[in-house]
Amino acid sequence: MQEREIDVTVGVGEDGDRLDAIVARHTELSRARVQKLIEAGLVRVEGATATRKSEPLAPGTRVTVRVPSPEPVDLVAEDLPLDVVYEDDALLVVNKAAGMVVHPAPGHRRGTLVNALLHHVRDLAGVGGRLRPGIVHRLDRDTSGLLVVAKNDAAHLGLTEALKRRHVRRLYRAAAWGHLSSSPLTIDASVGRDPRDRKRMRVAEGGRRAVSRARVRERWLAADLLDVALQTGRTHQIRVHLAHVGHPVVGDHVYGPGWERGMGGAAHRWAAELARRTRRQFLHAAELTFDHPVTGERMLFRAALPEDLAGVAAWARSTSGIEGT
Repeated sequence: MQEREIDVTVGVGEDGDRLDAIVARHTELSRARVQKLIEAGLVRVEGATATRKSEPLAPGTRVTVRVPSPEPVDLVAEDLPLDVVYEDDALLVVNKAAGMVVHPAPGHRRGTLVNALLHHVRDLAGVGGRLRPGIVHRLDRDTSGLLVVAKNDAAHLGLTEALKRRHVRRLYRAAAWGHLSSSPLTIDASVGRDPRDRKRMRVAEGGRRAVSRARVRERWLAADLLDVALQTGRTHQIRVHLAHVGHPVVGDHVYGPGWERGMGGAAHRWAAELARRTRRQFLHAAELTFDHPVTGERMLFRAALPEDLAGVAAWARSTSGIEGT
């Protein structure tokens, strides 16, 4: 995308509103992005360079915003396997494979979803002034399934705001040890960092409010196959919540290691075999629903369990005396 200028005229109902808020309201730019443009001297008010993001403006005031071309990022585009289930000019929906990290970080500069997207997306307009895809929400490395990615600021802002307003519906399929005491079950428990291990999360007072809603889809011999809907999206939320209520995700070696060893009799043998067959956490983002940030169309995507988890589920079903669903 080439450098461009955007002209904004302050409306009657905006008398006294802040400069950054007005520009963000009239453009596809986020407020944080507008503030950076003001700091860079790229916003003019009635021809004069703006210096204060909080400057109040009167109706009829003319504002000009110069938006530079997106800067290249210091990341390598990689030709990696990528299951794109939908794509248009504004966004794409990806069915992420287990084992793939979403965003580059120390120790994971290559082989991530972002590296793959930089190679795949040919009409990337950039987000936040950087030539990169806009990751709206994330999945853990060993969680498979659907996530939406923005190609430009307008789509990223729209999807991010929809996520904040809880207008994006995310439904996960999870296998959890034992049997829920009730179904559906709402888990409303704040989640925060574990002070003893910053890579782990835990239910804690003073954390951020987190709400998950779990429903039993299939009842196996010593585990449940669940549908879990997120009302909020905290780091490791489903895994932490299910472990908190005594039903950790099968195959979760962080929040539920060795849980199956506490069972006795036939359930113990069955659980030991389920654990052996489950090579990673049994957690999959199965459904994703949102309004398209440009057209307003309601979008619904579904992704079946990948082969590894589908095989585990088939075995658990057959040995629990229930038919497949």
